[in-house]
Amino acid sequence: MNWDRVEGKWKQITGKVKEKWGKLTDDDLDVIAGKKDQLAGKLQERYGYAKDQADRELTEFVDSLEKP
Repeated sequence: MNWDRVEGKWKQITGKVKEKWGKLTDDDLDVIAGKKDQLAGKLQERYGYAKDQADRELTEFVDSLEKP
């Protein structure tokens, strides 16, 4: 799955995002609205990730969405 599809299905995917990154609030997810760079920024802010770690986790997350 590519990020465009994630953005298009954001409302359906937010539950999985919250499962993986529980420190993100509903308000965070509303503001992010499927934008990859904003989600990466929130991960850096909430979890203290470096930019490349946030990008790597996002890539792994998107790849995991393809698996049943």
